[in-house]
Amino acid sequence: MKNNSINLSHYEAVIFDMDGVLIDSEPVWKIAMEEVFAAVGCNLTRKDFEMTVGLRLDEVIAYWYKVAPWPLAGPDEVLKRIIDRMVELLSRDGKPLTGVIETLSLLQSKGLKIGLATSSYQVLINCVLSTLEIESYFLVAHSAEHETHGKPHPAVYLTTAQLLQVNPLKCLVIEDSINGVIAGKAARMTVVCVPEKTHNPNPKLILADYLFEDLNAFIQAIEEN
Repeated sequence: MKNNSINLSHYEAVIFDMDGVLIDSEPVWKIAMEEVFAAVGCNLTRKDFEMTVGLRLDEVIAYWYKVAPWPLAGPDEVLKRIIDRMVELLSRDGKPLTGVIETLSLLQSKGLKIGLATSSYQVLINCVLSTLEIESYFLVAHSAEHETHGKPHPAVYLTTAQLLQVNPLKCLVIEDSINGVIAGKAARMTVVCVPEKTHNPNPKLILADYLFEDLNAFIQAIEEN
């Protein structure tokens, strides 16, 4: 059993993943991808997309184009359609996950730097932070769009730490997927995992340093310390 008591004095920054951590967007991703892939002649299901959770969208599309190539549009067109549909759905229906606002407020009150490191594209970062009205909490919001590799490569976390001017060893990461956990660990950061709830948790999530049911449980672990 892992010790779930967290001493924030060990850290200078907390870096959040976005999808499945700040916003319940994984179901929305599956809706958007299923619609767009079907429209171009590729009948993948929402269950199929569990295989690529946490990857950058262009990498997701490249994976499926290799596995089940479709005839009616190129990968770039599919990417654009999915992003456009995501912006539409998230702007209309996006809500913060349990404990998000409380967690951000607590971390800010303790003087920690707060960053965002996500595989989502910058346009989606802007959409989510605006829709949830949480832009003011984040000193840095960085997309793996700007890196040569997305998660599970650690680049997006290492760049975010650099932009925050914090040693990676002093960063606490909050993730929901195995690809994100691997990225955070590879960056030599301490990783908190709050598993996304719409698909079966990957048993490999035990690689995280801490596991919590939701961010309220994370807050409780801090307040008990």
